[in-house]
Amino acid sequence: MREPLYPAARSVAPRLAAHFLETRGLSARDAASAGALTPDADAIEALVDAAFWASLRREEGYAPEISLAFLPPERAVRPLRLAPPLPLGSHALSQLAPAVERPGIHLGVWRSRRGAELEVWGTTRVVPPYCFVLEVVEPGLLVVKHRVSDDSAKFRNVAVFQGEDVKILSRPEQEPDCPALLRPLLGAEVEEGAVESDLLLRLAISMRAHGRGGTLLVVPAGSESWRESIVRPIGYAVDPAFTELADFLSRDAGEPDHAAVSRAVDAVAGLTAVDGATLITDRYELLAFGVKIGRPDGRLRVERVRVSEPVEAGAALVLAPLQLGGTRHISAAQFAQDQQDAAALVASQDGRFTVFAWSARAGMVHAHRVETLLL
Repeated sequence: MREPLYPAARSVAPRLAAHFLETRGLSARDAASAGALTPDADAIEALVDAAFWASLRREEGYAPEISLAFLPPERAVRPLRLAPPLPLGSHALSQLAPAVERPGIHLGVWRSRRGAELEVWGTTRVVPPYCFVLEVVEPGLLVVKHRVSDDSAKFRNVAVFQGEDVKILSRPEQEPDCPALLRPLLGAEVEEGAVESDLLLRLAISMRAHGRGGTLLVVPAGSESWRESIVRPIGYAVDPAFTELADFLSRDAGEPDHAAVSRAVDAVAGLTAVDGATLITDRYELLAFGVKIGRPDGRLRVERVRVSEPVEAGAALVLAPLQLGGTRHISAAQFAQDQQDAAALVASQDGRFTVFAWSARAGMVHAHRVETLLL
């Protein structure tokens, strides 16, 4: 193979190779002897390098949006196979991009019969758990991920490449300061079909997708204390509470219609684009939107917050809320300080996503930066 030209690919590839071995509980020798679908460092370096340079190309004015899966065609489900396969490279990837840009389609990459080079053998729509997947999100932005289990279609992000900056994500168990409600946002596995623990993650992704920025307040069901932190009159009160999302949690509802869940999630997330905050309970009942957050009389102004990102070797910082963003971030931090049994989720127009929640251990608001998990 040609010498890779993207320095980050070489520097991070050994760590990613070790990660995928660790997730399978294999040593490098075991993986080789068992023929496991785990790429070595050289293969990862070549995949990342080709995808990075492909992301910077244009075909008829469009930037490529592709997903690569390190998988032999024999292990794919109903593969579409090219004859002959194409050498892995930025030109081939950008040429194929228009055919595979829709979600759920992966370009299959595997070693050639000679074993020395990687080649693109075709496409597949199903990949096995822990299969190395590399997604080109936008120019210069790549995400390494894998499916979490045989019983789940969900993927977990492992690393994010953005130009020269590379972040390897930590595992959920390494983030003990996160409230249980928010753990799915940090990549914690949820039981397949467990709609309740999945809804907040879906809402966060949908909030980020509309690109207008917004705030979602999550308060305890049955509590009225949140009203102390809301300026009257409420922008758009909902009475009675809108319960379409909550209805999916009912045991009598049976197996959820995932398309219907997605439509309901997008409808609620779309409300966060309205000026002000959207307010739901932790049972996903919509109470209001377009609300303004205020500081209750006698409460202290939030002066500092603990900030962390779920990345390996990432140190938490203590910052003033103004250092995180503007009015939206400051008011969300104030709400989390005053309503310590609630949480505030903030999507920025630039794609950043921050979850504010009270940390009893730190004695202050904790701001979790989670946009790398939502790509």
